[in-house]
Amino acid sequence: MRDTHTELYVHLVWGTWDRLPLLKPTLRTAVYACIQRECVERNAEVIALGGMEDHIHLLVRIPPTLAVASLMKQVKGSSSHLVTHTLLPGEFFKWQGAYGALTVSPSELPLIRNYVRNQEEHHREGSLIRDHEFESNAVKSAKADFVPLQARIHSPEPSMGSPEADIP
Repeated sequence: MRDTHTELYVHLVWGTWDRLPLLKPTLRTAVYACIQRECVERNAEVIALGGMEDHIHLLVRIPPTLAVASLMKQVKGSSSHLVTHTLLPGEFFKWQGAYGALTVSPSELPLIRNYVRNQEEHHREGSLIRDHEFESNAVKSAKADFVPLQARIHSPEPSMGSPEADIP
């Protein structure tokens, strides 16, 4: 292959602090515009953006040089700064510290794009895509009670055999 080709799609979900209904519809428009700008500045293509008063979904195609954590830091930081310093100075606004990030295959893009764009309808009708498990997994991932990587690496687990034992 002569040219690098990547299709890295990520579905991101994050919530407001304690899932408080802080993102009123009038505020959402400005917050979405801020998120869009941050993505464009990082060469990330926004495919869909949607949410509710207590959380946001972002479906984005990222370049291979952009880490998901870096994108989220900028998106959450700049949108929070916009709200607390420009739109609603002096009022409480904060994102949860954690977020969910799930990769999406190109074949699932139309389904996920429609799901993200139509969040209000899905929540009103109770038609959340839990059977595909990315919504529930993202919400679980976004909770603050996650097990840090270091704890998982060093926790004693039953051994399934050492990979080194299979090397001749």
